Amino acid sequence: MKTIPFTDFRKNASGFINEVEHGETLILVRRGKPVAEIVPFTGRSQNMPSWKQPGVRLQIQGSDLSSAILEDREAST
Repeated sequence: MKTIPFTDFRKNASGFINEVEHGETLILVRRGKPVAEIVPFTGRSQNMPSWKQPGVRLQIQGSDLSSAILEDREAST
């Protein structure tokens, strides 16, 4: 991973893109702060963020939990 000032990237973009083509990852910084990451293209689609993925659904055999709670409440009265 290589960190490059944005102005250097702008002046020598072609050379830096060649490095990316050969597997190098570049971090562009402007005024000392990272602003972009340039990574080699993999050809696969980006993974969906975990917060957008469907959650795990738990299933149990028998009655559902709410029914069990209601039955327990009725039995204790």
